[in-house]
Amino acid sequence: MTLQTILILLTIGIFAGLLSGFVGVGGGVVIVPALVFFLGLTQHQAQGTSLFILVLPVGILAVMNYSKTSNINWTYGIIIALAFIIGGYLGSKLSLKLSPSIVKLAFGIIMAFVSIKLILSGYNSISNGK
Repeated sequence: MTLQTILILLTIGIFAGLLSGFVGVGGGVVIVPALVFFLGLTQHQAQGTSLFILVLPVGILAVMNYSKTSNINWTYGIIIALAFIIGGYLGSKLSLKLSPSIVKLAFGIIMAFVSIKLILSGYNSISNGK
C-alpha cells in the first residue's frame, strides 16, 4: 500500500468522522462514495468495507455476508476506522459550537452534493453500457 493510499484513507476516515460528529452521518453517505471515487473500489467492496468500519454497532451480519464473497478491504477499513474516531470527536466539538440552523444547512448541502455525484455516476454508467 502506498503512502498516497494511506493518506487518502486517513482523509476519508477523518472527514467521515467529522461529518458523523457534526451532523450524524458518515458511513454510507461519505465512506462508500469516497472509496469508489478516490480508490476505485467496486460498489460492493465499498459497501462491505464501510459496514466493516461500523461492524459492532450496526452490521455484523451484513459484514459476514460481504466477507464470504470477498467484498471487504480489511486494511482500508482498519485505517479509516481509526481516523474516523478522531474525526468523530472533532466533528462533534465543531457541531456543538455552531447553531442548529448552520448544522442543518451544512448537512443539506453535503447530501445534495453526494446525491448529484451518485446520480451522474449512475447515469454515465448506464449511458456507457456498464
